[in-house]
Amino acid sequence: MNQMLQDSADAKDASAAEGSPGTVDRPPAPAHPRFTKPQRVAFVQSAWHPEVIEECRSAFLDEIEARNIARAHIDVFEVPGAFEIPLHVQLLAKTRRYTAIVAAGLVVDDEYIAETVIKALMDVQLRTEVPVFSAVLTPQQFHETAAHVEFFRKHFATKGVEVAEACANTLLSLERLRGQVAAGIV
Repeated sequence: MNQMLQDSADAKDASAAEGSPGTVDRPPAPAHPRFTKPQRVAFVQSAWHPEVIEECRSAFLDEIEARNIARAHIDVFEVPGAFEIPLHVQLLAKTRRYTAIVAAGLVVDDEYIAETVIKALMDVQLRTEVPVFSAVLTPQQFHETAAHVEFFRKHFATKGVEVAEACANTLLSLERLRGQVAAGIV
């Protein structure tokens, strides 16, 4: 039994020595499904706290590209604040140019505004049948200190990846569902 443990440890040491020092073996990037039709996405962001929102947008763009939607098919719009997001989203949805719209904003200590924005985004989605995704967040007790800003920059980077994942998965699901409806399956 001890020999088996020693052999196992020796094998681990040998495999670690094969790789370059300081490198980490990572699994290959996941292969995400491709879309049947080209997708075009609008990204609407508020101008408040640009250093935080930029993290969301950047992470979103990286992840959405990894999910087979080209950056050239993402249009970015900036609005003064979160309260202005729903009207812009509605006008963009009505153009029928976009297969999805993403909203990003940081609403500081005003739950009423955040809830109003989220409800309005849901209303636009249901009226237009264009999926709308929200990265509009309202942290409680936000202070404009370096520590808080840095925390929320990281948090919004995570939200950017999450909203890209939700967007791509929803678009794939809707593409499949619409195909089934057109074929009379559903």
